[in-house]
Amino acid sequence: MPLSTDDEIRDLLGGARTIAMVGASDRPDRASYGVMEFLQGQGYRVMPVNPQITGEHVLGEYVWRELSQIGEPIDIVDVFRRSEAVDEVVDAAIAVGAKAVWMQLGVVNEAAAAKAEAAGLKVVMDRCPKIEIRRLGLSPVAPPQAT
Repeated sequence: MPLSTDDEIRDLLGGARTIAMVGASDRPDRASYGVMEFLQGQGYRVMPVNPQITGEHVLGEYVWRELSQIGEPIDIVDVFRRSEAVDEVVDAAIAVGAKAVWMQLGVVNEAAAAKAEAAGLKVVMDRCPKIEIRRLGLSPVAPPQAT
């Protein structure tokens, strides 16, 4: 069952420090760019993933081709992809040991959510972390510690 209560979402966002954003864009007019910028401003480390712009930088972060290349612990995989594409993102999130998968507004894939939950990941579907952080009045998080 995807997380849906305010307490569940508050706990997930409050415990996270690193977010991999699959489908991140380098275009300021795209929703993913605005959400990434907001999340960075809240203290999260956001690592963009987009095979079309691999090797470039978005908001100061290197753009990765796929989750498996990141090589750092990932708390949340934020998915800016069509619902049909979520299954492969969930497989990659499980493989890299992510703690949660967050499907953006309009992104719903019940089978992928069930697969993620069966593997022990928390799941949020059809919501935006930027909206939830504002709605819940969450304070900025402490930035991740350098390793």
